[in-house]
Amino acid sequence: MSRESALRIASLLPDVLGTYSDCGNVTVLAMRARWRGIPVEVSSVPLSGRPPTDCDIYVLGGGEDAAQALAADWLRRRPALCTALRERATTLAVCAGLQVLGCWMQDGDGRRIPGADVVDVTTVRGRRRAVGEVLTRSSMPGAGLLTGFENHQGRTRLGVGVEPLGRVLRGVGNGSGDDGEGVLTPRVIGTYLHGPVLARNPALADALLSAATGQELAPLELPDQEEVRRPRLAVPEARRRRWARLVRASDHP
Repeated sequence: MSRESALRIASLLPDVLGTYSDCGNVTVLAMRARWRGIPVEVSSVPLSGRPPTDCDIYVLGGGEDAAQALAADWLRRRPALCTALRERATTLAVCAGLQVLGCWMQDGDGRRIPGADVVDVTTVRGRRRAVGEVLTRSSMPGAGLLTGFENHQGRTRLGVGVEPLGRVLRGVGNGSGDDGEGVLTPRVIGTYLHGPVLARNPALADALLSAATGQELAPLELPDQEEVRRPRLAVPEARRRRWARLVRASDHP
């Protein structure tokens, strides 16, 4: 996009995938762009709405099983939107939002629910719920250490050649046995981190904005930003990965 044109951000299905205030990610993106003088247009696309296919950034949040199935069906019936998510736009997908963009996911009864097939991931149902704080070392340039909290029972497996967003230092993440958390493709940034994740991790928000605008963004002078994050970045060695090991062990009787 050019400096003069507006950055277009769409929140997809906030009435269905709105758990844990994940819609706040849109607010963070819009404000951090505006603080840099980038004009922004924000749209909210409910279940009954018609999604635009020419936005620069799309954001999806979390939800329960019934909401996931509804969202996946809604996306599958909109192939033009799925093509935009897969090939052109920058997309942030959180928790259920990540799962519905995959090939399929497993519900509480063990049934496979087809996903939107935007990214090559699949999600099975774990035996134990992953709940708690997560700390991840991101592989996305400029994003650094990511903090957030997870609350999910999915175990997400990445397809061949698909990379995780980061590696877990504390918590469970994808729970697939390789310490991966989320997914990172040229177009999709997926994560299990709530918070909202971009409020907790402003560097990740800026990395998303850079990817969407094609611009190297000037830093923002917000002196309290790192002070707020610092307590969540500590990783006591005695507790490191302990919860992750417990959860993974419970998935393999």
